[in-house]
Amino acid sequence: MPKWFNTAGPCQADIHYMLSATDRLPEIVNLIAQRNYFVIHAPRQVGKTTAMLTLAQELTASGQYTAVMLSLEVGAVFSHDPELAGRAILDEWQDAIKFYLPSELHPSHSILGESGRHIGAFLAAWSQESPKPLVVFLDEIDALSDETLVSVLRQIRSGFPRRPQGFPQSVALVGMRDVRDYKYASGGSERLNTSSPFNIKVRSFTLSNFTLEDVRKLYHQHTDATGQVFTPEAIDLAFHLTQGQPWLVNAIAKEIVEYITKDPAIPITPDLVNQAKEILI
Repeated sequence: MPKWFNTAGPCQADIHYMLSATDRLPEIVNLIAQRNYFVIHAPRQVGKTTAMLTLAQELTASGQYTAVMLSLEVGAVFSHDPELAGRAILDEWQDAIKFYLPSELHPSHSILGESGRHIGAFLAAWSQESPKPLVVFLDEIDALSDETLVSVLRQIRSGFPRRPQGFPQSVALVGMRDVRDYKYASGGSERLNTSSPFNIKVRSFTLSNFTLEDVRKLYHQHTDATGQVFTPEAIDLAFHLTQGQPWLVNAIAKEIVEYITKDPAIPITPDLVNQAKEILI
């Protein structure tokens, strides 16, 4: 199946060129093995969701964990009603779990079917039932605010001492901000101003832009698939122009191979990279 450079939403491994999540975030595997909870924050369009989806799939495929990325975004509209937010979030999680995990790793119907169940109680019940340690990446955490945000963070903190038999072995909060910058409007404050009520995190780190070697690996995937060569000078220029920003790295390549020159026999040179830059600008 042909593959493309992706500029819209999370990458899908069967149709998009993409980099290994563990290569981009080598520390995470050790953090998970040590049963740590942590925060991953970075601006939009640097590949957070793609990296976490891929990492969860890699961890599950290893046979060591039941790993999944779940979104909290649907709870954002219930910022002052944690109970309604929890119901909306758990409904969304049911669909995600069924889609991303093989059936033998699904929580039982009795757990999934309990409408209104608190998030913390759901994670606890699933952890106790799961045949392998549970690893959960919670995406869009900073879409939540006010009482709902604090409620979710406190439920996770409350379950932390019971890991891994009674709560997920590892939980990662994934968003655009570090935990102390999460919004909390009550009392006139726009931030939590403290890592509490999530002071169990071992560390926070960001997903960086691609390195020059990352760009080289990504572009070489296209060469391997089609025979179309990116010259070393073209790769160096693309990295210089984009500074490794993932969306821009993909956008320049996509513009060239899908619109400027579709003939794989034509090598991709700095002139073509500059043409793509001008079109994108």
